[in-house]
Amino acid sequence: MTAQYDVAVIGLGAMGSAALSYLAARGVKAIGIEAFHPAHALSSSHGDSRLIRLGYFEDPSYVPLLKQAYLNWQALETRLRSDILAATGVLQIGKPDSKIVAGTRASCQLHGLAYEELGREAMASRFPAFQLDPDEIAIFDPRGGYLRPEAAIAGYLKLAAQDGAVLHFGEKITAIEPDDTGVTIVSADARYRAKKVIVSTGVWIAELVPALRLHAQPIRQVVAWYQPRDGFAVRPERMPCFLRDEGEGGSYFGFPAIGAEGVKIGRHAHFLEPIDPNLPNPPVNDRDTALLDGFIAKRLPAAAGQRVNAVTCRYTMLPSEDFLIDLLPGDPRIVVASPCSGHGFKFASVIGEILADLALDGGTALPVSAFSFSAMEDFLAKRAAPDAISQTSGG
Repeated sequence: MTAQYDVAVIGLGAMGSAALSYLAARGVKAIGIEAFHPAHALSSSHGDSRLIRLGYFEDPSYVPLLKQAYLNWQALETRLRSDILAATGVLQIGKPDSKIVAGTRASCQLHGLAYEELGREAMASRFPAFQLDPDEIAIFDPRGGYLRPEAAIAGYLKLAAQDGAVLHFGEKITAIEPDDTGVTIVSADARYRAKKVIVSTGVWIAELVPALRLHAQPIRQVVAWYQPRDGFAVRPERMPCFLRDEGEGGSYFGFPAIGAEGVKIGRHAHFLEPIDPNLPNPPVNDRDTALLDGFIAKRLPAAAGQRVNAVTCRYTMLPSEDFLIDLLPGDPRIVVASPCSGHGFKFASVIGEILADLALDGGTALPVSAFSFSAMEDFLAKRAAPDAISQTSGG
């Protein structure tokens, strides 16, 4: 006999685990199905730390969601009676008109957020681990910090189970089959029936949502850890989490020595190398380590001791680098979650709430119109327009 559920959540990474927890807390009969184990190394939700910041340079429209995310993270900590978010502050460094610095300043000013603007001398006095060029400054977001991804996912899954959700691990969903009375979810081991389905499978999302096959691109991301030359200089109170705008060289992120392996750094989107999500992660190579070793030696010399670890993980990028959180066009029984383009984990606590809203109510009071299928299509159309004009005029 096929098991019946109100909502099935496929993929129990950051977004799926949070969504399942919210559904179970609302008394919904829900099942969560994960192809691997929680916070596995083929996901985008592992590696001991993820940035969180309130002054959001990408677009000020993210800030209202971040405010709710902070409240939701606090609620999760309260219920678990454990720490998930550590507020070290976040530095956003670059030239005054750079995307990261100017965008962060504008976001803070628009939403009335607390921030400090620090010049090179102030940075040298207060945060001496960072090396700034003469024409660079930093914006300090005092509410920024980092999240513990494995603890967050484990916490959401624990609460989901406590509240009655069914959890299956090591079971890959191969098909979603809607019909007139509901949706059938198919794996190699079983079939399940649900009224609604949330698809939150990260780099595998296009396998179950064909509309994303041309748009959701899994890419390779590399991060490395270093034992610092000066352990005092890289303590969180003297070396907060950071983002750094290197102009044409891209943007880098990093964390102080918060674990045994030391300081962690990476470049956002790394080399933008596409990967096949069904193959093992490509190994770290000399080009990867040369990039990160060079950055830390130049910009964080106090941290540039021995590199003790470097790993490959994954992003799933949309063309706009925004999120996608929406009902599937043509079938509102299927909710599509993310992909989050490498900057989504900090939002997991609020995206989980949004996904539960969409599955149960068909909509949400939280502001997500910018993350819809139609917004993605609008972006693609605008991006294609100059090419079309160029081709026409060239003919």
